[in-house]
Amino acid sequence: MTAKSLPDRLDAPKTLERHLRSLVHRDPRLRAVARAAGPVAIRKTEAGFAGLARVICGQQLSTQSAAAIWSRFALIEGALDPLAYLGLTEQVVRASGFSLGKFQTVRVIAEAIAEGRLDLAGIATLPSAEAVSTLRTHKGIGPWTAEIYLMFCEGHPDVFPAGDLALQKAVGHGLGMDETPNAKALAARAEAWSPHRHAAALLFWRYYAMVLRKQSGVPV
Repeated sequence: MTAKSLPDRLDAPKTLERHLRSLVHRDPRLRAVARAAGPVAIRKTEAGFAGLARVICGQQLSTQSAAAIWSRFALIEGALDPLAYLGLTEQVVRASGFSLGKFQTVRVIAEAIAEGRLDLAGIATLPSAEAVSTLRTHKGIGPWTAEIYLMFCEGHPDVFPAGDLALQKAVGHGLGMDETPNAKALAARAEAWSPHRHAAALLFWRYYAMVLRKQSGVPV
């Protein structure tokens, strides 16, 4: 698939509706999943350096902890601009709650942008595998960070984070699989949902919240 053949970015509710209709038409088994899941909401946050820094902030943290740290980080003068970030000291950044590794990863990204080696908007127009691979060439950016950035910051239509445990459980349960698929198996299965894998991920996250979490007694 070329960049030109990618469907519209998932950046508005009506676009998501179109993607979901195409997705269910492509795989009719998802009709039952969609009925059980109910309304699926789009997730969109700021793109660019600030957006990627926010995703890095949330690595391996609960939503609440990440939000608290980000609120402090965003108040630091210059923290959301790549050039200004390079002038911040480790002490200032880490006082917000950033780990050393996250401070260094954001610095790697800031340097790459400042030197013209990283074009985040351009990466978002690439096919999924190429976009993820390009982001991962920068130290500290793993599959989850790349995929979540492309989905929620850039609205890339064809990204599916197969390593996500909730998605693995939701797909296994929703499709009546004998075993919960691992990341490799789920990635292979999700190929059938291309070029609407972002919508598929949103659908199954919603299914997980409305079906599996309710069954376990965890509040949605």
